[in-house]
Amino acid sequence: MTGTSSPDRRRFLTAGAAVLGATAAAQLWLPAAARAADTPLPENVFALGTASGDPLPDGIVLWTRLAPDPLNGGGMPDATVPVAWEIAEDEHFRRVARRGVAQARPEYGHSVHADVRGLRPGRVYWYRFRAGGRISPVGRTRTAPHRHATGGSLRVALASCQNWQHGYFTPYADMLAQDPDVVLFVGDYIYESTPSSAGPRRHEGTGEPVTLEQYRNRYAQYRADPDLAAMHANAPWVVTFDDHEVDNDWAGEIPQDPAKQPHDAFVARLTAAFQAYYEHMPVRATAVPDGPHIQMYRRLEFGRLARLNVLDTRQFRTDQATGQDGAQDPAMTMLGARQKRWLLDGLHHSPARWNLVASQIMMAETDLLPGEGKLWYYDAWDGYQAERNALLREFREIRNPVVLSGDRHLTMISDLKEDFADPDSDVVGAEFVGTSVSSSGDQDQAAFHAQWDPLKADNPHWKVIDAHRGYHLFDIRRDAVDAQVRVVDTVVRPQATASTLSRLRVENGRPGVHEV
Repeated sequence: MTGTSSPDRRRFLTAGAAVLGATAAAQLWLPAAARAADTPLPENVFALGTASGDPLPDGIVLWTRLAPDPLNGGGMPDATVPVAWEIAEDEHFRRVARRGVAQARPEYGHSVHADVRGLRPGRVYWYRFRAGGRISPVGRTRTAPHRHATGGSLRVALASCQNWQHGYFTPYADMLAQDPDVVLFVGDYIYESTPSSAGPRRHEGTGEPVTLEQYRNRYAQYRADPDLAAMHANAPWVVTFDDHEVDNDWAGEIPQDPAKQPHDAFVARLTAAFQAYYEHMPVRATAVPDGPHIQMYRRLEFGRLARLNVLDTRQFRTDQATGQDGAQDPAMTMLGARQKRWLLDGLHHSPARWNLVASQIMMAETDLLPGEGKLWYYDAWDGYQAERNALLREFREIRNPVVLSGDRHLTMISDLKEDFADPDSDVVGAEFVGTSVSSSGDQDQAAFHAQWDPLKADNPHWKVIDAHRGYHLFDIRRDAVDAQVRVVDTVVRPQATASTLSRLRVENGRPGVHEV
């Protein structure tokens, strides 16, 4: 699934504008009778852009949301609107592969999730929408390789943690230039924090979102970032959430502050947050929320090259421990029994060369106490050690396990050890904790190293730690996974300069990661 060349990508970016500007584009593909029946909609009805996600060998989800007034609930009438979609093998839409009509319903914020099937594997496609006489920007996507494909390569970009108030989403401009086959986003797409004037940008609204309309407005604001919008329009995304899409450090149906959020109120907040999440993400109907529950853990295949297991580390966990004894309690669970069985079955019976696990939070140990003793973050896997250690023991029998994580606002790349309490225990896998897109802003690098470098002796499994903003880029082949830590020099201004901080490799059949 090798990416399109840079000249092809540039042709696409200019072709989209040409297609939209052409006189013929106003007619598009609907018959005249259907066009005449259109209820006129405002010119900026596609203000939130387009996106695609969850690629299959024969299918893709195409997304948009009709929202001419995106920061004020959307601005659409309380009526269902038909939205025509079209997907083609060329940017000029001369070789149309599939077309259809989806219904944008008010109860789902007039969002559209077209689950297109019958496509060809491992192909680049272009797509667009039409509603009320208006035409969307053109999007570009690609399908997964054939399920039996054994060769080729896969380029994956790993991103997480994009706080609007902490900075601009400048890493996406570089990600766009790197042309990944798929973007894996592992959580904190929005932040629920109140508006603040301390950073370069300010959240909309007057407080934390708790209602459906408030969450819709917050997502709409984030979608307005031009670099994020461009990346959504140029590659399929695979997404999952962490805590800030709802409430900091929530667990199951327990909020961060139970004394301030009664159970019924928090369940209502979960319900609103999950619906807004579904409305703004390119996911299938399997993710339509059922009240305060949403199905997010799932599995995607990229031929025989890679299997991607996407976890949900929030809905099924027990409440966080408050001390070391609690963190080591065998009753503590991050995944819940059903998801854990699903994960182990998928790992043990995988036909893939590489078994990827998308975990929102860090799996490797972080010992925060220099010298004797241990001190952990209890919201991460360190707070659920019995389950984590049992999973790592299973990794001994798994082919090439690689964990892709977020949450930490730092780059932390580690060997995964069978038993972190025993420094001599075997390495059983590798973990890449991607830094944040913007969260924590432009950190003081000297202060970071003064704080964290003294901890390296207590965490010998760490290979790279860093506090720049950015993302990780992976080129996956049968013989190895080559990784780049891509960073930007600033997120407090709308433009930034990107560079490669580090290059690393995981070799087939050799657990762990090393710098190259």
